[in-house]
Amino acid sequence: MERYELAAERIRGIKEEKNVPGVFQEYFERTAEFLVQMIQLREKIAEGEKTHLSLEELRRENYELYRDILPENYGHSYGNPDYACSVLGEEQGKLLSFLYSELRGLIVYAYEGRIWDFLVGLELFLQVYSEFEGEEIPSPESVREILYWYVNDYCQEFVEYRIRSGMDPELNFAVKKIMEADLSDLRYLYEFGEYVTKEEEDTAAFLNTLSEEEIQSMARTFTEGYRIGFITTGKDITKKKTVNIRYCMGFERMIRAAVEQFREMGLEPVIYRAATHVVNKRQQSRIGYYGAIPNPQYDYDHRNDSAFFLDSDFVSRKLRAMQGAYEKYKLLAAGQGGPAVVEIFGTEPFVPVPCERAAQLSEKQQKLQVHMNNEAGQIVNRYVKGEETSFTIIAYPVPAIGEKFSEIFRETVKINTLDYNLYQKIQQKLIDALDQGEKVHVTGKDGNRTDLWISLHTLSNPEKETNFENCVADVNIPVGEVFTSPVLEKTQGLLHVKKVYLEELQYQNLELEFEDGKIARYTCTNFEEEEKNLEYIRENILHHHKTLPLGEFAIGTNTTAYRMAKQYGIHDKLPILIAEKMGPHFAVGDTCYSWAEDTKVYNPDGKEIIARDNEISLLRKEDPGKAYFGCHTDITIPYEELGSICVIRKDGSEVELIRDGRFVLEGTEELNQALESL
Repeated sequence: MERYELAAERIRGIKEEKNVPGVFQEYFERTAEFLVQMIQLREKIAEGEKTHLSLEELRRENYELYRDILPENYGHSYGNPDYACSVLGEEQGKLLSFLYSELRGLIVYAYEGRIWDFLVGLELFLQVYSEFEGEEIPSPESVREILYWYVNDYCQEFVEYRIRSGMDPELNFAVKKIMEADLSDLRYLYEFGEYVTKEEEDTAAFLNTLSEEEIQSMARTFTEGYRIGFITTGKDITKKKTVNIRYCMGFERMIRAAVEQFREMGLEPVIYRAATHVVNKRQQSRIGYYGAIPNPQYDYDHRNDSAFFLDSDFVSRKLRAMQGAYEKYKLLAAGQGGPAVVEIFGTEPFVPVPCERAAQLSEKQQKLQVHMNNEAGQIVNRYVKGEETSFTIIAYPVPAIGEKFSEIFRETVKINTLDYNLYQKIQQKLIDALDQGEKVHVTGKDGNRTDLWISLHTLSNPEKETNFENCVADVNIPVGEVFTSPVLEKTQGLLHVKKVYLEELQYQNLELEFEDGKIARYTCTNFEEEEKNLEYIRENILHHHKTLPLGEFAIGTNTTAYRMAKQYGIHDKLPILIAEKMGPHFAVGDTCYSWAEDTKVYNPDGKEIIARDNEISLLRKEDPGKAYFGCHTDITIPYEELGSICVIRKDGSEVELIRDGRFVLEGTEELNQALESL
């Protein structure tokens, strides 16, 4: 606290000092103003002053916290690397924009009362500021060195807290808010420190109109999916003590019901926030709970800020920190059951604009990132064993989806609770046909150029073995797919989709060409320059790997979801969780069984699913670092672009499953009813 008081006092005086030369004075004044705002915020929260504010006052305060990086102000924000470089110069602009981005984490630390994290942010700013005091401008290298050692010196603390927060019920900031707040009073949304808009308020208000029975039913679909996931994979849920809940704000009423239901199962909830320290971020992805995203372009522009410190020493330091943290909390790790995730859809799809001055990973750093991710995955799996954990994911729309939100919401609830037994029987018909084949041929139509051959595993005992999992509504809600891990050898051809959204990024005319099951060539038409198209895919689909294997081939059967998408014109707003059930989909990266390949899995008919490996995942027995990629990206061909799916038997004869976007296999025709209604 003494260090905090000294730092706070020093920062309060910066605006009057005028000690910094030229254009840098405004940067430090504006950033210091933000930090003074954070100091005042922390003190108000600590003294309980915010509890008496009206909803309108809370809205204004929340807007002020995020105003600088909102789209309408981003053009003149130091959080914008292009603007920072245009004012401060190329090198200094990049570094100081990174510093500004890291300091914005103080909003969270103020709300959570994390005084240590708050303090090191203040001291980092003051250390950089001191370099600029005087008549001479410091070299970019001296500024870079300060930022580099900040990350490295505190890496252990940042990583350890992050790991603990995902497993320890005692770190219960969010759980206490959810369980103790008056959820009928929307002021509760402003107690988390996240950006809140009309969207989150309207979502929470809508959930308040639902009966307790409806809320409990929504939560039960979610929690039962999690429980059944353990049962269907033969895992013992009674050995687990915690469940990691991830969700988007506005759904607290459902989450409260889910917490109560999980506790009835003997599972204590752990709800942790999306990462704030750069050390723990994974590009622009948000893993944990979060509110509105103030500006997706801002997140995208800072996705590679690790370029300022990523080297072999940092990789070693972070991996040691992870190993030490998991060893320290190994009992908590052993009790972690896995994630239970509530996703949202309906927000405006994000199409990024290239930022020329944003940080970029060098080729060497890309390799280091891949290596670090592989090693990190192995550490996690040693303590949170994939063969002992499960998960579940469900999705709901938000009001941004349009004026028919309430209708779409109720349609989604129906989709999430479709007849389990009906789909199980129909999907078994597909599996029985697929198991006759040695490969599958998929083609597109109406401008979709897909022409792809998928090799299947050989069944040594077809009476007791199968290649495809009959996926009904448990871990992967809603119901509606059969999937397998293909054989890579002789899996080849072109996968093409005219428009698709992956991880909230749009791709136009995405093409992936496979040779022996691995991506050999790729492109899209997002940008005029081909090199930018290649870089976009390399970074966001390949995740800096030279290539990725085809880890999954699936056939989606949820034509009811497809009908809803077409009826309401929301096809481009659905999450992959639902979109993957609306046609055949192909995942690049790890298989669906990664880290748990040796755990036997059975379909409802009692047959063992033997296609849990491919030629690359089998390398785990020699070197796990060569077997896993830490990514699994699903790409769906919608029914309207689908020419045919045909099973090819060993003797060359064929069994057609889908023709011109309609199911033609005997026993599956009922799936066409939803499509014909269009």
